[in-house]
Amino acid sequence: MRIGYLGVGNMGQPMAGKLLDAGHEVWIHDVREDAMAPLLERQARRAASPKELADACETVVISLPTLSIFRQALTGADGLLAGSAIKTLVNTCTVGGAFSREVEAACAAKGVTLIDAPISGGVGGARAGTLTTMVAGDPARIDALSSIFELWGPTVVNAGSKPGAAQTMKLTNNILFAVSVVATSEAMTLASKGGISEEAMLHVLNNSTGRNFSTMVMFPNAVVPRTFDFGATLEILVKDVDLAIEQGEDLGVPMWVCQAARLVLKHGVFQGRSQQDLSRTVEIIENGTLKS
Repeated sequence: MRIGYLGVGNMGQPMAGKLLDAGHEVWIHDVREDAMAPLLERQARRAASPKELADACETVVISLPTLSIFRQALTGADGLLAGSAIKTLVNTCTVGGAFSREVEAACAAKGVTLIDAPISGGVGGARAGTLTTMVAGDPARIDALSSIFELWGPTVVNAGSKPGAAQTMKLTNNILFAVSVVATSEAMTLASKGGISEEAMLHVLNNSTGRNFSTMVMFPNAVVPRTFDFGATLEILVKDVDLAIEQGEDLGVPMWVCQAARLVLKHGVFQGRSQQDLSRTVEIIENGTLKS
C-alpha cells in the first residue's frame, strides 16, 4: 500500500518506520529535515508539502503536536485537503471530540473519510510496536486499515462510528496518566525527603496498590536516572489535560482531581518548561515552587 505520513517526530518517525518494515511505500512530510532523514535513508519518499503528500497518496496518516498546526496542515492553501488523491485521513493525534468533529466535517466536504485513531503507549511503545490504537469511523474503512494499526501494536480497540468516540477513549486514558505523573512526583519526592531511596520506594509501589504507568515506566526509565527522556513535552500533556477537562465539563462530569493536576502542570508552563520533557514534572515538586 502507498501511505502518506504527515509529522514524523518522536511518535510519527517510529510509526512510519513500522510501515516501511512491512514493505509499504511510505511518503513523508515534516517541517524538520532531521526528523525525516532516518526515514529517507530507508527509502521513504519525500513530499515537499502536505498537499504534495495528498497528491501522491490515497491514505494519509497524521501525527502533529498542536491543534493549530493540525488545522493549518489540513485546510491551509497547501494543506492535505487541497490534494487530489487523498481519500482517507487517519488521525493519530489527541485532539478532543469537538475538534475531531470539525476535522470530519472539513474532510467530508472534500470527499475524504476521517478515521480517528489516537494512540497510547509513548515513544517507547512506538519504537517497540506495542502501542494501543483506539479507532472510530466507518467500519469498512477501519477493517481495510486494520493491518496498518496492528503494525503499531497488538491492541486495537474499536470505539464505534460516533464522531469523537475514540477521542473520548483517549482523553479518559490520558487524564489518568496526567494525574499519575503529578501524584507519583509528589509521592516520590515525599519518600526521598523522608530518607527512602527511590529504588526501594519504586520496588514497594510496583508490588503494591500504588502501581501505575509512571511508577512502572516513566520514573525508573527517565526520572531515577535523571535522563528526563520520556519522549513527550510538557506542552503536549497540558494540551491533553485541557481537552479532557473541557470534555468533562461539556458532559457534566466533575473534574476536581484533574483540575488539581492541571494546576501543577500549568506552574511548569509558567516557569518556561513547556518544551521540556514531561518527566521533569517531578522537579516542580522537588523545588517546592507551589509554596510561594
